[in-house]
Amino acid sequence: MQIYQVGGAVRDRLLNRPVHEVDWVVVGATAEEMLARGFRPVGADFPVFLHPQTGEEYALARTERKSGHGYGGFTFFASPEVTLEEDLQRRDLTINAIAEDAEGNLIDPYGGRRDLAARLLRHIAPAFAEDPLRVLRVARFAARYAPLGFRIAPETLALMRQLASSGELQALTAERSWKEISRALMEPRPDVFIQVLQECAALQVLLPEVAALFGVPQPAAHHPEIDTGLHVLAVLRQCAEHEQPLSVRWACLLHDVGKGLTNPAEWPQHRGHEQKGLPLVRAINQRCKVPRDCQELALLACQYHTHGHRALELKASTLLELLQKIDVYRRPERFAEFVATCTMDARGRTGLEQCAYPQADHLLAVAACARAVSAQPLLAQGLQGLELGAALNRSRLKAITLFLHDQRRGAATALAAQSRTDG
Repeated sequence: MQIYQVGGAVRDRLLNRPVHEVDWVVVGATAEEMLARGFRPVGADFPVFLHPQTGEEYALARTERKSGHGYGGFTFFASPEVTLEEDLQRRDLTINAIAEDAEGNLIDPYGGRRDLAARLLRHIAPAFAEDPLRVLRVARFAARYAPLGFRIAPETLALMRQLASSGELQALTAERSWKEISRALMEPRPDVFIQVLQECAALQVLLPEVAALFGVPQPAAHHPEIDTGLHVLAVLRQCAEHEQPLSVRWACLLHDVGKGLTNPAEWPQHRGHEQKGLPLVRAINQRCKVPRDCQELALLACQYHTHGHRALELKASTLLELLQKIDVYRRPERFAEFVATCTMDARGRTGLEQCAYPQADHLLAVAACARAVSAQPLLAQGLQGLELGAALNRSRLKAITLFLHDQRRGAATALAAQSRTDG
């Protein structure tokens, strides 16, 4: 029995990056021997075991053969006769096919160290094109390592295009696709993930509503980047730079999908794109089996992000309605994420990445003002049910109205003082 450390741990150590998970491959052993040593099997049909002390994964060396469609359409062959090189060959990229023995010696039969130095994501063998999940994985690695200067090898990108056009991507389960998409959105460059999928024509298969945004123009006065797809990429990059959570990143990805439905005769205007986008967001959420918190924020951002941008102009009654729609009283954290989504949207524009966004502080202050209204005085008056709700709304509206009045009066006073100084 020979045991080797493989995969991401070896790769990231060579890149001087933190190692979070360690995987091992065992050559020359049987499942019975692993069990006798106290290893716990992960699954009945998969030769992977958990170490009795560390809990790390140890997999028997194996080969695989395509036997069906999709990510699960493979049969595996594990035996003591399978060599380390044969096991490494079934992996996706050369940089993921480096092994290290107990003495620290590297086994690199497919040029992984060379590609690490060249900052290249390159497939190992033509069998790469048999697994549709690898399109998403390579795009995710591109998003992770883009800050280090990594790029996808042209021949690998060609195989990704082949997979995208083969129909194999449709065989991926929603759960598996979402796992890769959600992980990729949390990488340092989620925009690169979407861009790679667009370049290899996989975005049109997986998220056609987002793919439809590329090439759709917006008014240059508000969007110097013009192209709506490029705007979405810029918004995602802002999300990463400001370390936004997954729910915000997902909402930012989908906030403008309604613009893909605009009649070209109306370009570059997109009137009503908020309402037009709602059915698309619902369809995407359902198709991808997105978690509820991400679903809800994406719908709210699609419908109300322009309200956020016009927050300084909105009447007290409109602001109160917005707070109620987002359920700020029970879900204040969701309102904060909505404001963050609007902020990322505003800054995801060429040359405006550092722009001030006073709407954010304004919205949060309005929300705090409304949430500070107590129901206790109304309960003391004996109000209940619908009467209590109506009275509470009136009190909140009054509080917001007074807040706006004070804000405008303060602004007018500051302007007058500035005029006197200028004079």
